[in-house]
Amino acid sequence: MSGLWNPCRSCGKTGLELILSLGETPLANRLLTADQLKEPEPKYPLDLAFCPHCTLVQITETVPPEQLFREYVYFSSFSDTVLDNAQTIATQLIGDRHLSPESLVIEIASNDGYLLQYYHQQGIPVLGIEPAVNIATVAQNQRGIPTLSEFFGETLAQQLKQQGKQADIIHANNVLAHVPDLNGFVAGINILLKEQGTAVIEVPYLKELIDNVEFDTIYHEHLCYFSITALDYLFQRHGLKIVAVEELPIHGGSLRIFVQKECSGLNRRSAQVLALLETEKNWGVNQVDFYQNFRKNVEELRQNLLNLLGELKTQNKTIAVYGASAKGSTLLNYFGIDKHLLDFVVDRSQIKQGRYTPGTHLPIYAPEKLLEAMPDYVLLLTWNFAEEILKQQTDYRQNGGHFILPIPEIKIL
Repeated sequence: MSGLWNPCRSCGKTGLELILSLGETPLANRLLTADQLKEPEPKYPLDLAFCPHCTLVQITETVPPEQLFREYVYFSSFSDTVLDNAQTIATQLIGDRHLSPESLVIEIASNDGYLLQYYHQQGIPVLGIEPAVNIATVAQNQRGIPTLSEFFGETLAQQLKQQGKQADIIHANNVLAHVPDLNGFVAGINILLKEQGTAVIEVPYLKELIDNVEFDTIYHEHLCYFSITALDYLFQRHGLKIVAVEELPIHGGSLRIFVQKECSGLNRRSAQVLALLETEKNWGVNQVDFYQNFRKNVEELRQNLLNLLGELKTQNKTIAVYGASAKGSTLLNYFGIDKHLLDFVVDRSQIKQGRYTPGTHLPIYAPEKLLEAMPDYVLLLTWNFAEEILKQQTDYRQNGGHFILPIPEIKIL
């Protein structure tokens, strides 16, 4: 299988083992304009593999980051769930770490300033690092967050350190999975962190992905899928230690890890870290057998969803989609669900409205379209924000509309 001879993105050893092949798919966040519908759409292999040496699960294809992230369509502030999560951790750290106007908080992949705004509002100096120029501009102009429009790595970390900018807190939320050079990124964190500082890193949790058949979180931007075991190998290699961990419900199940320098003298491991490492060992997260049922479960979900949608169409039911998301692109393209079964997509993000979905070419509208058109069913592809979205769509549901949740198992609400 293509790419399996590549070295592991973490430990550099060869011998990756295939878990799941999703074929060739378009870039999940490459939403199309009407003019682009007439042009050939680039597609790339999407194969998920396991490293038996360091346990890292990863895709084998690397699309250049410049192609993926310089102009981006995901704005974190469009999700109330993401904002609530950000405010909670910022408030906690301000108190726990006694942050003040003499402190510095840096976020890598800071998006539109959704997190750093909560420090900024308390008078704590912040710096965002965000490669997407369009999103960095919003952070600076609308929220007053100083933002470097650069990719993060060892070189940038050294430059910032030479300028006297080392951080008390480094945030890196849902970015580690996007990084082609994992080792350079983690080495950069060590450089940029003050000796007594803490890096707070959030990643989607591999165990939740496997157990809940969250295969749609696999796309070309997500190069890696992390367990605490794989993260531990990675950070130890660069003189950093995971000292605490929290399991979060956000994004279908995530880990928030707290990392400090080995030399800081602060880094006694919490009982939660030790317990989770032992639990993962018992699960078999370091054995390829652990992943064998995943492929079968994905295929079963595919058949069940296609059967349901096909049956609804034979009853002349109309079906729309909520969420022009990257995960939605993976699901629609791999399952082969297109305009023969679906009518349109709605999304809260204004930057997505007026465009078309990758591969399936469905038009994207504002959520108000649901009440105007009143489709019988809505396939909820941003299922990770289901509670928030269902609350927003009370009027549609009270008028007789139904939502279909595809993951972890199909439900009609």
